[in-house]
Amino acid sequence: MPQAPAELLTPRIPTRDGGLELSRIVAGMWRMVEWDMPVAARVDFIEQCLALGVTTFDHADIYGNYGVEELFGEALRAQPSLRERMELVSKCGIKLLSNKHPGHTIQHYDTSASHIMRSAEESLRKLGTDRLDLLLIHRPDPLMEFDEIAAAFTRLKQDGKVLHFGVSNFTRRQFESLDRRIPLATNQVEFSPLHTAPMFDETFDGLQDLGIAPMIWSPLGGGRLFDTNDARGAALRQVIQEVAERIGKPFCSVVFAWIMRLPCRPIPLTGSGRIAAIREALLGASFELEREDWFRILRAARGHEVA
Repeated sequence: MPQAPAELLTPRIPTRDGGLELSRIVAGMWRMVEWDMPVAARVDFIEQCLALGVTTFDHADIYGNYGVEELFGEALRAQPSLRERMELVSKCGIKLLSNKHPGHTIQHYDTSASHIMRSAEESLRKLGTDRLDLLLIHRPDPLMEFDEIAAAFTRLKQDGKVLHFGVSNFTRRQFESLDRRIPLATNQVEFSPLHTAPMFDETFDGLQDLGIAPMIWSPLGGGRLFDTNDARGAALRQVIQEVAERIGKPFCSVVFAWIMRLPCRPIPLTGSGRIAAIREALLGASFELEREDWFRILRAARGHEVA
């Protein structure tokens, strides 16, 4: 496999001082079922990601109607040496209505210790590995008990089945409550020029204060930046395109650069099975937007000047 161009080689990011390190860009596997890749193509995709320095792969038990982890695991079984070159992330805590789980009568959350333990075991089985590098609670559960979650995490760590823990979509207060009981590596949250709330609701402030790098899902706004029927997305797209053309960088690279300009050290996820998209995301880590261009995009994102 050829080595990545110099401009795509980026340093790894420690999610917390002295803790887990992730690649600067994370390959999100949410849509892998839709990619419709045979096993050999999945192996090739993983190998190309690794060659580019993208070593972290993001999963959840529910992705692809509970099917993505198994697809990824088939690739690892076909090429077992890949496992030692990557970090595997998964999530638990959501129960979907699914033909694979006929006992579920309503979509709901479950952050009980028993479900966390079962979900982790099932992820290990499907992925064909003996440990997860990082396990996240997928969403805050109104019925969650922080002590119970911490106890489940502690047991999984003692058993060597999960090395690090975190959460996803938690508020600052929720994160800090669980972090007091067991050290957390990250909070994976939605953030993009179309969803800037974490900059203003203390999510990023709290993580920066703790020296924790957030993981970012949907950095391109779930495709809304490219939706011609989305008026807000279209106006924002025009401003980003103007910046991209002026500085000579691809559109998507500018979006990723805008996100990674933040001092809390965000770690964005991609959602594409195209290596070209991975390359554009990595390129966004190779340059820093000028402050005024960053604020031009923020103004377009929020629809008004800063005060």
